[in-house]
Amino acid sequence: MTAKPAKKEEACDENCTDNCDTCPSAQPHAPPKGLPPKAKIDVKHVILVLSGKGGVGKSTVSVNLASALASHGSRVGLLDLDFHGPNIPKMLGIEDQRPAVLAHAIEPVHVTGNLSVISMAFLLPDTSTPVVWRGPMKMTAIQQFLSEVHWGALDYLVVDLPPGTGDEALTIAQLAPNVRGAVIVTTPQDVAVMDAMRAAKFIEKLGLPVIGVIENMSGMACPHCGEIVNLFGAGGGKKAAEDLAVPFLGAIPLDPAMVKAGDEGRPYILRHADSPTWRAVDAVMKNLVTEIETDPA
Repeated sequence: MTAKPAKKEEACDENCTDNCDTCPSAQPHAPPKGLPPKAKIDVKHVILVLSGKGGVGKSTVSVNLASALASHGSRVGLLDLDFHGPNIPKMLGIEDQRPAVLAHAIEPVHVTGNLSVISMAFLLPDTSTPVVWRGPMKMTAIQQFLSEVHWGALDYLVVDLPPGTGDEALTIAQLAPNVRGAVIVTTPQDVAVMDAMRAAKFIEKLGLPVIGVIENMSGMACPHCGEIVNLFGAGGGKKAAEDLAVPFLGAIPLDPAMVKAGDEGRPYILRHADSPTWRAVDAVMKNLVTEIETDPA
């Protein structure tokens, strides 16, 4: 008995052969037509950091991850693609700097000898200037940030993405070479975890692995007694990781010291003072680096 052909996709035209096994539009990860080729940059691994919603500490994770990798001797680029809220320069204390243009290429701002940054914030007149762009302009800017920036040879390019699963995340996933996978950042409460699950499913639809899940703001350490108060619940990130069958990289408590570190432009992971929050951040970053440096199955 001959099996019936699969149902035509809505995008199929009148010339469709009804054979979905060979139809490119029916393949799960077929590249969209009209996309530019992959950017030609010398990078071993591109790491996407995203979340399903805003306000979960995604940029804090990006800054601390890039700093942790650089502190271990890796050559790291940090690409801030949150065009409408580019906060990475502020969190690194370099918001007053501007990239130079050398030999027809943009020179990224160097934080240390092996950590360099590009952000839309460097190109705006002041910090209150909004970016009012539609999708095509964002795609062009991402192409330029990949291909027209003199990144040099990188071990890692960490990409801080805006919340959700919009143009920026889709474009970088399609245009960047050697995408190792994505880190999903969430807070414990159900509404954040629900959105984080959407972000993870989005990454899977692109044929990329989810490197792991981080639960941020996982309780607050009382500054007086040290007791952990679960302001937003607990365990949501770990449950999401289990449901997705991906690594749970750890939980980071809410701490005013971390907020202060971001405002002062000092990555928290580089602190020398020991504290429960610092130990949590250090453990999460070590787990993340281990997962990144382990070859995917």
